[in-house]
Amino acid sequence: MNEIIKSLKNRKSVRAYSQKPIGDIEKAAIIDAALQAPTAGNMTLYSIINVTDQRLKDKLAFTCDNQPFIAKAPLVLVFCADFNRWMQAFEKYCDDVRKPSYGDFMLSNVDAVIAAQNAVVAAESLGIGSCYIGDITENYEIHKELLNLPKHVVPACMVCFGYPTEQQISRKKPPRFNAGDIVFENRYENNGVADKMSEMLIERQNLKAEEIGEYIEKFCKRKHQSDFSVEMSRSCKAMLDDFCKD
Repeated sequence: MNEIIKSLKNRKSVRAYSQKPIGDIEKAAIIDAALQAPTAGNMTLYSIINVTDQRLKDKLAFTCDNQPFIAKAPLVLVFCADFNRWMQAFEKYCDDVRKPSYGDFMLSNVDAVIAAQNAVVAAESLGIGSCYIGDITENYEIHKELLNLPKHVVPACMVCFGYPTEQQISRKKPPRFNAGDIVFENRYENNGVADKMSEMLIERQNLKAEEIGEYIEKFCKRKHQSDFSVEMSRSCKAMLDDFCKD
């Protein structure tokens, strides 16, 4: 197995960091790797905010669903979907420029997340752990003010980086879906999805058949029906409205 694929298979979210700082060379390598990511039309429809102010880290640890480890992360990068740069250039040199809309919002968010994943892969290759923080997409109005985001710029994801503790290194990676569960040939197969999901989860979570209903119900309450999930949907709608406004 080549080293890149091995690194991808071994990588897991790291939420506890050793005291070892991330050096300037490693930080630069992680950010440069992000900038090498594929991008729609080579437009680089994202910006990266390097959070170095400890007070801001502390606030983000609170606003991102009360996760104290965020404040302790040696490197915190917020990847923002950004159409502001291009929009300002278009308006300076072009007539009758349409405002950014749904497609621009989607492409910008995808660009930002692809760049973030490049940074995560680069960090892993350097022995630096990482953890995506989806909660940056909650509390949009607060994060907009904290990060001084203009219109047409919204947070897509945040990633915390740091050298993992020994406990984190030895911790087993949670199992992922198998290719047979999610890969289709030519067309989406929608028949019997609930039954297939049940079978997959019974195997993956080492459940008994009679336990699957209770497991899914609890999972639904903890994730899909949770307050943070509802807030994330509200916040993302606010982002879309802000991104696409005149």
